[in-house]
Amino acid sequence: SLDFWRLLYALLKQIHGGKWSESDAIDNQIRFVKSALWYHGYGRPELYRLPSDGSAGSRELLLAFSWLLHRLSLLEQLLARNRVKTGDETSVCTCEDDLPNSRKGTTEIAPECGLEDRVDVRYLQWLNGRLRFQWRSLHAQHQEQCKLLHKIHLFTSGSHMDQILGHFSVTETDLVRQPENYKQLLQLLESETMQLEAFLEWKQLEPVYWQWMETVLDNMAEEGSMCKSQDAQVEKSRLPKATSCCAWADSLTGQIDRLSRDLMTLRDQLHELVTQRKAAWCEKVKTRDEELQKEWFSATASKAQESVELKLLDLAYLCAPGKKKMHGSCRLVFRSKHPASKMGFGRSISKEPVSAVSAIEVIRELQMREASLEKELKQLQEECRQRLDEIAEGLDGVICISP
Repeated sequence: SLDFWRLLYALLKQIHGGKWSESDAIDNQIRFVKSALWYHGYGRPELYRLPSDGSAGSRELLLAFSWLLHRLSLLEQLLARNRVKTGDETSVCTCEDDLPNSRKGTTEIAPECGLEDRVDVRYLQWLNGRLRFQWRSLHAQHQEQCKLLHKIHLFTSGSHMDQILGHFSVTETDLVRQPENYKQLLQLLESETMQLEAFLEWKQLEPVYWQWMETVLDNMAEEGSMCKSQDAQVEKSRLPKATSCCAWADSLTGQIDRLSRDLMTLRDQLHELVTQRKAAWCEKVKTRDEELQKEWFSATASKAQESVELKLLDLAYLCAPGKKKMHGSCRLVFRSKHPASKMGFGRSISKEPVSAVSAIEVIRELQMREASLEKELKQLQEECRQRLDEIAEGLDGVICISP
């Protein structure tokens, strides 16, 4: 179990881009693994009940590991993160973010490190301000990095053997300045090649692994049903064992039988009464629904129309013909007046023409997405404002002033 906890800790730390070491305390490792699995939407409560000392739970950890392999494509993500980058790359994403849908319904199964008490609003405001400051700092650093990359691409223009690129990357420029570093780069490339070979071997044996996992799940289901049946047998056997050794067992059994019959009769009567009441309430609710439909039809229709217009705008933007949504890492290529290097972003290095997109197109699509999100944000803010006004009306002796 301890080895499995450490394995999941090391893998998830790499996925989340954090630093890790084997000297970290085991309880901190377990707490991080539980939090990360909860964040990604793992909903099996037995895992979160495991002890924090790592003394048990190897099979639950095996299930969690298999879930990560299937749901998050864990190995593919690790290969992508540990890939040796010889070119200047950037991440481009113009597709929808489906993270909220993947985490839907996971808030009820919070790990042990969740919030227990209420949090002060001022603390949340402080966290929000700190996050905004760090975001601006990151944006400024990214702009500075782009300026430095532009200088390198501009000064090395025409030096590369590949005429489509026409310039050196940061790694290639560093190798030109310090040729002795090629040995380290060669070792990294050899290590990546070994990882890719191991991944290909895993893909060949992967069906055997999933067949084995099916047997593990079947065994767990059988054990769960056996435990339930044993508990039921224990409950049934308690009463005869307790009454067989008493002299007044016969009279007590007769009284229990009479009470059981009375309870059955009462249950039938209650069921009939509930059926009648339910039918009456259904009639009232139907009548009230018809009244509310007449009263609030116009308001509901206007809100629905606004929501539909917003969704149709997003749908038209997302499903526009001839547009392929970009996602992933792309290589930065300097765009100059030379016709051979008139490219924006390229996904490969080849002498043949490659599919590329200019930064202007990416900026335009992101601006459209930003406008759509701002419109949706204003709509949500208006709904929250109306809800706060309704709450404020029910408070006696309180004056609420809008900011």
